Amino acid sequence: MTNQQRVADSDGPLRRYDYTDRTVFAADLGAGVDADVDVVDGTAMVLVGDRQFEFDVPAGYAQAFIKNGVVTVEIER
Repeated sequence: MTNQQRVADSDGPLRRYDYTDRTVFAADLGAGVDADVDVVDGTAMVLVGDRQFEFDVPAGYAQAFIKNGVVTVEIER
């Protein structure tokens, strides 16, 4: 199973919420986890230590951030 499949698996830690004007992806990595997140060309990349996870995001303006161990990627449509 690839890293992308693990993160995007519906039983995994990643959740997708679709709203009228935006789509939100959220994953709780746990407080104190050292991680980074970025979105490039329709792909969200999450770096946790030396591991990288990727998942596709819909087209649109994307913002990605981490707060209290929760990774959030918001895409406006």
